[in-house]
Amino acid sequence: MIDEHKSPHDFETTCQRLHDAVPANGFGLLHTHDIHGTLNAKGVDFAPQCRVFEVCNPKRAAEVLAVRMDLANALPCRIAVYERDGDVIVSMIRPTAMLAMLSDDANLAKVAAEVEKTMNNMLTETVGS
Repeated sequence: MIDEHKSPHDFETTCQRLHDAVPANGFGLLHTHDIHGTLNAKGVDFAPQCRVFEVCNPKRAAEVLAVRMDLANALPCRIAVYERDGDVIVSMIRPTAMLAMLSDDANLAKVAAEVEKTMNNMLTETVGS
């Protein structure tokens, strides 16, 4: 359900590579959540770096929402970059797995598979050499 890739790059480089891979794959970066910074600013001592990138392909999102507006709860797609046990990890919840929990519509499953393929490309480009 969750795809994880270990990055050979440091945290900031990995985030920048993801930032570059998103538009290169036809998606937009809607927002980046700095979980580490936000928690620490709220007085919670949280050491590992963690950022969540909200990404979206507008055409694909419109296709999904035209069929099931309530699936807006599952949008936009998210990719996380975080530190764990000394490694930098890039991960995502597979769109096909998430959709399978929410719908049995075959056309939406096809859209989810296409989105997942593109997001896997983003992750591969992010952790590549």
